[in-house]
Amino acid sequence: QVQLVESGGGLVQAGGSLRLSCAASGRTFSNYALGWFRQAPGKEREFVAAVSWSGDTTYYADSVKGRFTISRDNAKNTVALQMNSLKPEDTAAYYCAASRGLRVRQYDYNYWGQGTQVTVSS
Repeated sequence: QVQLVESGGGLVQAGGSLRLSCAASGRTFSNYALGWFRQAPGKEREFVAAVSWSGDTTYYADSVKGRFTISRDNAKNTVALQMNSLKPEDTAAYYCAASRGLRVRQYDYNYWGQGTQVTVSS
């Protein structure tokens, strides 16, 4: 089992920045790729970003490319999502997830956090 706990969400104005963090415990953290997903009200959960177990490879959704940066610290068992130039359409609950491989589909992720809310006002 891997337990994931997100933090760092909040309310920010359009154009602002937020940094989400996800702390992991349980099985060996460095064995897992980590991803961030988000779900807005009335919409399906969607992929945002993912990072390989080593941190060397990252994937991003087109909608956040160039604005968001995912990173991980295996020594601290954490993964972060730096979000810059935020837009109202980024408003959603953001979830951290762990997978055995670097994937973009939510169905490939075995472990999930409880989510943290990000609200971007216009």
